[in-house]
Amino acid sequence: MSQVQFNTQLNDEINVSPEAVKQLIALTENEETVNGVRIFVSGGGCSGMQYGMTFVEHPTEFDTVWEKDGLKMYVDAIALSYLEGVEIDYQNQGNGASFVFKNVFMKSGGSGSCGGCGGAA
Repeated sequence: MSQVQFNTQLNDEINVSPEAVKQLIALTENEETVNGVRIFVSGGGCSGMQYGMTFVEHPTEFDTVWEKDGLKMYVDAIALSYLEGVEIDYQNQGNGASFVFKNVFMKSGGSGSCGGCGGAA
């Protein structure tokens, strides 16, 4: 029986706009204990899946990493199965600025347009 190698490096499974990278670097660069940003998926039920980001101090053995310009973004294997194809952008419109997730759940056939999805992290 052969073992499947766990791919720890992300390439084009997720896309992060240059402006989102810039803003995330600005948020993390002054945090001494922060190693990067985690993209996560949670929830379910009537409001659907929710997605967001949080700071990471220590990645886990189940994390994959996406890196650009010194920014590290971590996604665990289960979340990646829901987020493959996602585009993360940073937009400054209307009442303020926020991170926006586009093409959420594209691979799993979902639309990402549920009542609980606002796009802000």
